[in-house]
Amino acid sequence: MVQQIIPEITLNDGLRVPMVGFGTYKLNGNEGANGISNAIQAGYRLIDTAYNYENEGTVGEAIRRSAIPREELKITSKLPGRYQAYDKALTTIQESLYRAKLDYYDLYLIHWPNPKQNMYVEAWQALIDARKWGLIRSIGVCNFLPDHLQRLKKETGVLPSINQIELHPFFNQEEQRKWHEQHHIVTESWSPLARANEVLQNETIGKIAAKHQKTISQVILRWHYQLGAIAIPKSASHNRQLENISIFDFSLAESDMNAISELTRPDGRNKDQDPATYEEF
Repeated sequence: MVQQIIPEITLNDGLRVPMVGFGTYKLNGNEGANGISNAIQAGYRLIDTAYNYENEGTVGEAIRRSAIPREELKITSKLPGRYQAYDKALTTIQESLYRAKLDYYDLYLIHWPNPKQNMYVEAWQALIDARKWGLIRSIGVCNFLPDHLQRLKKETGVLPSINQIELHPFFNQEEQRKWHEQHHIVTESWSPLARANEVLQNETIGKIAAKHQKTISQVILRWHYQLGAIAIPKSASHNRQLENISIFDFSLAESDMNAISELTRPDGRNKDQDPATYEEF
Protein backbone atom coordinates (compact mmCIF):
# COMPACT_ATOMS: atom_id res chain seq x y z
CA MET A 1 0.00 0.00 0.00
CA VAL A 2 1.31 3.45 -0.93
CA GLN A 3 0.85 5.82 1.99
CA GLN A 4 -0.29 9.34 1.22
CA ILE A 5 1.87 12.14 2.67
CA ILE A 6 -0.28 14.91 4.12
CA PRO A 7 1.12 18.47 4.49
CA GLU A 8 1.30 19.86 8.03
CA ILE A 9 0.58 23.18 9.69
CA THR A 10 2.22 24.59 12.83
CA LEU A 11 -0.15 25.63 15.61
CA ASN A 12 0.37 28.72 17.77
CA ASP A 13 2.02 26.59 20.47
CA GLY A 14 4.47 24.94 18.07
CA LEU A 15 2.74 21.58 17.57
CA ARG A 16 2.71 20.46 13.95
CA VAL A 17 -0.43 18.67 12.75
CA PRO A 18 -1.60 17.31 9.38
CA MET A 19 -3.91 19.42 7.23
CA VAL A 20 -6.36 16.53 6.82
CA GLY A 21 -7.43 14.30 9.70
CA PHE A 22 -9.72 11.34 10.18
CA GLY A 23 -13.07 11.58 11.97
CA THR A 24 -14.20 8.58 14.01
CA TYR A 25 -17.78 9.40 15.06
CA LYS A 26 -19.83 6.16 15.11
CA LEU A 27 -16.77 4.00 14.47
CA ASN A 28 -16.97 1.65 17.46
CA GLY A 29 -15.94 -1.83 18.51
CA ASN A 30 -13.88 -4.26 16.47
CA GLU A 31 -15.22 -3.02 13.15
CA GLY A 32 -14.43 0.56 14.13
CA ALA A 33 -10.92 -0.35 15.28
CA ASN A 34 -10.25 -2.04 11.93
CA GLY A 35 -11.58 0.98 10.02
CA ILE A 36 -9.45 3.43 11.98
CA SER A 37 -6.37 1.20 11.74
CA ASN A 38 -6.87 1.01 7.98
CA ALA A 39 -7.03 4.81 7.84
CA ILE A 40 -3.74 5.05 9.73
CA GLN A 41 -2.17 2.58 7.32
CA ALA A 42 -3.46 4.69 4.40
CA GLY A 43 -1.59 7.73 5.70
CA TYR A 44 -3.86 9.53 8.17
CA ARG A 45 -1.91 10.78 11.17
CA LEU A 46 -4.45 13.09 12.84
CA ILE A 47 -7.23 11.03 14.46
CA ASP A 48 -10.26 12.78 15.98
CA THR A 49 -12.38 11.28 18.75
CA ALA A 50 -14.35 12.56 21.77
CA TYR A 51 -15.48 11.36 25.18
CA ASN A 52 -19.08 11.49 23.96
CA TYR A 53 -18.35 9.32 20.91
CA GLU A 54 -17.78 6.45 23.36
CA ASN A 55 -14.96 5.13 21.18
CA GLU A 56 -11.77 6.42 22.76
CA GLY A 57 -10.96 2.78 23.59
CA THR A 58 -11.58 1.83 19.97
CA VAL A 59 -9.17 4.54 18.81
CA GLY A 60 -6.55 3.30 21.25
CA GLU A 61 -6.98 -0.26 19.99
CA ALA A 62 -6.67 0.96 16.37
CA ILE A 63 -3.38 2.67 17.23
CA ARG A 64 -2.06 -0.56 18.72
CA ARG A 65 -3.18 -2.55 15.66
CA SER A 66 -1.42 -0.21 13.26
CA ALA A 67 2.29 -0.42 12.54
CA ILE A 68 2.78 3.32 13.00
CA PRO A 69 4.68 4.51 16.10
CA ARG A 70 2.57 6.50 18.58
CA GLU A 71 4.85 9.54 18.31
CA GLU A 72 4.02 9.87 14.60
CA LEU A 73 0.30 10.20 15.35
CA LYS A 74 -1.68 13.19 16.56
CA ILE A 75 -4.68 12.04 18.60
CA THR A 76 -7.51 14.42 19.54
CA SER A 77 -10.25 13.98 22.12
CA LYS A 78 -12.86 16.32 23.59
CA LEU A 79 -14.36 17.25 26.94
CA PRO A 80 -18.16 16.83 27.21
CA GLY A 81 -20.37 19.59 28.57
CA ARG A 82 -21.40 17.76 31.72
CA TYR A 83 -17.82 17.73 33.00
CA GLN A 84 -16.79 21.36 32.56
CA ALA A 85 -16.29 22.01 36.30
CA TYR A 86 -12.54 22.25 36.96
CA ASP A 87 -12.09 19.08 39.06
CA LYS A 88 -14.46 17.06 36.88
CA ALA A 89 -12.63 18.21 33.74
CA LEU A 90 -9.27 17.02 35.07
CA THR A 91 -10.72 13.65 36.07
CA THR A 92 -12.38 13.29 32.67
CA ILE A 93 -9.12 13.98 30.84
CA GLN A 94 -7.47 11.25 32.87
CA GLU A 95 -10.40 8.90 32.23
CA SER A 96 -10.13 9.61 28.48
CA LEU A 97 -6.48 8.61 28.57
CA TYR A 98 -7.23 5.45 30.53
CA ARG A 99 -9.94 4.47 28.04
CA ALA A 100 -7.54 4.80 25.12
CA LYS A 101 -4.57 3.42 27.08
CA LEU A 102 -2.54 6.46 26.09
CA ASP A 103 -0.06 8.51 28.11
CA TYR A 104 -1.12 11.82 26.55
CA TYR A 105 -3.41 13.40 23.96
CA ASP A 106 -1.80 15.56 21.32
CA LEU A 107 -4.91 17.73 21.18
CA TYR A 108 -7.72 18.05 23.69
CA LEU A 109 -10.70 20.29 23.00
CA ILE A 110 -13.72 21.62 24.88
CA HIS A 111 -16.53 20.11 22.80
CA TRP A 112 -19.06 22.99 23.08
CA PRO A 113 -19.05 26.26 25.06
CA ASN A 114 -22.48 25.65 26.63
CA PRO A 115 -22.81 29.36 27.43
CA LYS A 116 -25.97 28.96 29.54
CA GLN A 117 -23.98 26.79 31.97
CA ASN A 118 -21.20 29.43 32.02
CA MET A 119 -18.50 26.89 32.93
CA TYR A 120 -16.30 26.98 29.86
CA VAL A 121 -13.64 29.30 31.34
CA GLU A 122 -13.28 26.93 34.30
CA ALA A 123 -12.95 24.01 31.88
CA TRP A 124 -10.35 25.95 29.90
CA GLN A 125 -8.27 26.50 33.03
CA ALA A 126 -8.35 22.74 33.61
CA LEU A 127 -7.02 22.17 30.08
CA ILE A 128 -4.26 24.74 30.65
CA ASP A 129 -3.18 22.90 33.79
CA ALA A 130 -3.45 19.46 32.19
CA ARG A 131 -1.10 20.70 29.46
CA LYS A 132 1.40 21.88 32.10
CA TRP A 133 1.29 18.41 33.67
CA GLY A 134 1.95 16.63 30.36
CA LEU A 135 -1.47 15.03 29.90
CA ILE A 136 -2.09 17.12 26.76
CA ARG A 137 0.33 18.63 24.24
CA SER A 138 -1.97 21.24 22.71
CA ILE A 139 -5.30 22.65 23.86
CA GLY A 140 -8.20 23.90 21.83
CA VAL A 141 -11.96 24.24 21.58
CA CYS A 142 -14.87 23.38 19.32
CA ASN A 143 -17.77 25.59 18.29
CA PHE A 144 -16.58 28.68 20.18
CA LEU A 145 -17.73 32.04 18.82
CA PRO A 146 -15.42 35.08 18.89
CA ASP A 147 -17.10 36.35 22.09
CA HIS A 148 -16.30 33.06 23.84
CA LEU A 149 -12.71 33.12 22.57
CA GLN A 150 -12.18 36.72 23.68
CA ARG A 151 -13.38 35.81 27.15
CA LEU A 152 -10.87 32.94 27.35
CA LYS A 153 -8.10 35.37 26.44
CA LYS A 154 -9.28 38.02 28.90
CA GLU A 155 -9.69 35.67 31.86
CA THR A 156 -6.80 33.21 31.34
CA GLY A 157 -4.42 34.93 28.93
CA VAL A 158 -4.45 31.84 26.70
CA LEU A 159 -6.14 31.43 23.32
CA PRO A 160 -6.78 27.97 21.81
CA SER A 161 -4.46 26.48 19.20
CA ILE A 162 -7.47 25.18 17.24
CA ASN A 163 -11.18 25.88 17.03
CA GLN A 164 -13.08 23.00 15.43
CA ILE A 165 -16.27 24.38 13.85
CA GLU A 166 -18.98 23.30 11.44
CA LEU A 167 -17.61 24.26 8.03
CA HIS A 168 -18.66 23.08 4.57
CA PRO A 169 -19.71 24.62 1.23
CA PHE A 170 -23.21 25.40 2.52
CA PHE A 171 -21.80 27.14 5.62
CA ASN A 172 -18.42 28.65 4.83
CA GLN A 173 -17.88 30.53 8.14
CA GLU A 174 -16.02 33.36 6.42
CA GLU A 175 -16.19 35.85 9.32
CA GLN A 176 -15.27 33.24 11.94
CA ARG A 177 -12.31 32.08 9.83
CA LYS A 178 -11.08 35.66 9.46
CA TRP A 179 -11.24 36.12 13.25
CA HIS A 180 -9.23 32.93 13.76
CA GLU A 181 -6.60 34.05 11.27
CA GLN A 182 -6.23 37.44 12.95
CA HIS A 183 -5.69 35.72 16.32
CA HIS A 184 -3.45 32.85 15.11
CA ILE A 185 -6.01 30.12 15.75
CA VAL A 186 -6.18 27.28 13.22
CA THR A 187 -9.64 26.45 11.89
CA GLU A 188 -10.63 22.78 11.87
CA SER A 189 -13.74 21.70 9.94
CA TRP A 190 -16.22 19.21 11.28
CA SER A 191 -18.79 17.83 8.87
CA PRO A 192 -16.55 19.00 5.99
CA LEU A 193 -18.67 17.20 3.39
CA ALA A 194 -21.90 18.56 4.90
CA ARG A 195 -23.10 15.17 6.26
CA ALA A 196 -25.55 14.87 3.41
CA ASN A 197 -25.86 13.60 -0.13
CA GLU A 198 -27.11 17.02 -1.23
CA VAL A 199 -23.61 18.46 -1.55
CA LEU A 200 -22.48 15.41 -3.54
CA GLN A 201 -25.22 16.14 -6.07
CA ASN A 202 -24.35 19.84 -6.33
CA GLU A 203 -24.10 20.94 -9.96
CA THR A 204 -21.57 23.73 -9.34
CA ILE A 205 -19.11 21.47 -7.53
CA GLY A 206 -19.81 18.68 -10.02
CA LYS A 207 -18.63 20.86 -12.91
CA ILE A 208 -15.45 21.81 -11.04
CA ALA A 209 -14.81 18.14 -10.24
CA ALA A 210 -15.25 17.14 -13.89
CA LYS A 211 -12.83 19.87 -14.98
CA HIS A 212 -10.14 18.56 -12.61
CA GLN A 213 -11.04 14.89 -13.15
CA LYS A 214 -11.58 14.50 -9.41
CA THR A 215 -14.54 13.43 -7.29
CA ILE A 216 -16.84 15.98 -5.67
CA SER A 217 -15.54 14.93 -2.24
CA GLN A 218 -11.95 15.52 -3.33
CA VAL A 219 -12.82 18.99 -4.64
CA ILE A 220 -14.57 19.93 -1.39
CA LEU A 221 -11.67 18.67 0.73
CA ARG A 222 -9.22 20.57 -1.50
CA TRP A 223 -11.38 23.68 -0.95
CA HIS A 224 -10.96 23.25 2.82
CA TYR A 225 -7.21 22.81 2.41
CA GLN A 226 -6.86 25.95 0.30
CA LEU A 227 -8.93 27.88 2.85
CA GLY A 228 -6.29 26.87 5.41
CA ALA A 229 -8.75 24.70 7.34
CA ILE A 230 -8.06 21.18 8.60
CA ALA A 231 -10.84 18.88 7.39
CA ILE A 232 -11.63 15.67 9.28
CA PRO A 233 -13.70 13.48 6.93
CA LYS A 234 -14.91 10.10 8.17
CA SER A 235 -15.30 6.93 6.16
CA ALA A 236 -15.23 3.23 7.03
CA SER A 237 -14.52 2.43 3.36
CA HIS A 238 -10.81 2.00 2.68
CA ASN A 239 -11.18 3.19 -0.93
CA ARG A 240 -12.96 6.32 0.27
CA GLN A 241 -10.32 6.86 2.94
CA LEU A 242 -7.66 6.90 0.23
CA GLU A 243 -9.78 9.10 -2.03
CA ASN A 244 -10.23 11.69 0.73
CA ILE A 245 -6.49 12.27 1.15
CA SER A 246 -5.62 12.11 -2.55
CA ILE A 247 -6.09 15.87 -2.92
CA PHE A 248 -2.54 17.19 -3.12
CA ASP A 249 -1.87 16.66 -6.83
CA PHE A 250 -4.14 19.45 -8.10
CA SER A 251 -5.17 23.00 -7.21
CA LEU A 252 -8.42 24.90 -7.41
CA ALA A 253 -8.37 28.22 -9.24
CA GLU A 254 -9.55 31.31 -7.40
CA SER A 255 -12.74 31.19 -9.49
CA ASP A 256 -13.32 27.59 -8.34
CA MET A 257 -12.78 28.55 -4.71
CA ASN A 258 -15.17 31.49 -4.99
CA ALA A 259 -17.84 29.43 -6.73
CA ILE A 260 -17.80 26.88 -3.90
CA SER A 261 -17.74 29.53 -1.17
CA GLU A 262 -20.73 31.27 -2.75
CA LEU A 263 -22.87 28.19 -2.06
CA THR A 264 -23.02 29.24 1.60
CA ARG A 265 -26.43 29.90 3.14
CA PRO A 266 -27.57 31.92 6.18
CA ASP A 267 -29.29 28.76 7.48
CA GLY A 268 -26.53 26.44 6.30
CA ARG A 269 -25.96 24.60 9.58
CA ASN A 270 -26.84 20.91 9.23
CA LYS A 271 -28.70 20.58 12.52
CA ASP A 272 -29.24 24.19 13.56
CA GLN A 273 -26.62 23.85 16.30
CA ASP A 274 -25.88 27.49 17.02
CA PRO A 275 -23.07 27.73 19.62
CA ALA A 276 -24.70 30.86 21.07
CA THR A 277 -27.59 28.74 22.35
CA TYR A 278 -26.88 25.03 21.76
CA GLU A 279 -26.09 22.93 24.85
CA GLU A 280 -24.23 19.61 24.67
CA PHE A 281 -23.72 17.37 27.67
